[in-house]
Amino acid sequence: MDAALLVIGLAPGLQGANKTGRPFTGDYAGDLLYKTLSERGFTRGTYDRRADDGMTLVNARITNAVRCVPPQNKPVGSEVANCLPFLTAEVGAMPNLRAILCLGQLSHNATLKALGYRQSAFKFAHNALHDLPEHAVRIVDSYHCSRYNTNTGRLTEAMFNAVFDTIGDMLQGGR
Repeated sequence: MDAALLVIGLAPGLQGANKTGRPFTGDYAGDLLYKTLSERGFTRGTYDRRADDGMTLVNARITNAVRCVPPQNKPVGSEVANCLPFLTAEVGAMPNLRAILCLGQLSHNATLKALGYRQSAFKFAHNALHDLPEHAVRIVDSYHCSRYNTNTGRLTEAMFNAVFDTIGDMLQGGR
C-alpha cells in the first residue's frame, strides 16, 4: 500500500501487535498513535485495540525497524541489521511517500541507514525535521509513544500533537 506518510516504530510489541497482527494494535502506544492519526484524518473507522475493529489507514502506513519481537522487548544492533533489507524495500515500494515519522532514536537511525545516510549527519531530536538530499521525503522525529515515555513525561499528548502539526504543515505545503 502506497501512502504519503510512513510511521516507523521500533519492533512489534509482545503484548500488542505481535498478538493482533497489526502494528501498534492492542497496547497503549497504539491507543495514542491511532487516536492522533484519527484526529488528523489518517484513519477511517474506529480503533478498538483489535485488528478486526474495522479501522483502516488513509494515506498512511505503519511499519517497524525490527520485524520480530526482540528479547526483553529491546532490539539490538544485529536485529536491526538483519531487518534492514525489509525496511529498505518497504520505503522503496512507496513512490508517493513524502514524510516518515520515526518513533524513537532506534527507528530514526535504522531509517537513515535504510535510505543510505550516515546517522551522524542527522541528529535525533523530538519534533526535528530532516531534509534528505536526493530524496523527496523528509523525516520527522518523535519520542516513542510508549506508556513508559508518557508516564514519565518524556512525551506528552501535546508534544505528540505538535509532531503531527509539523507533518500536517509539511504535507499541505509541499517541501
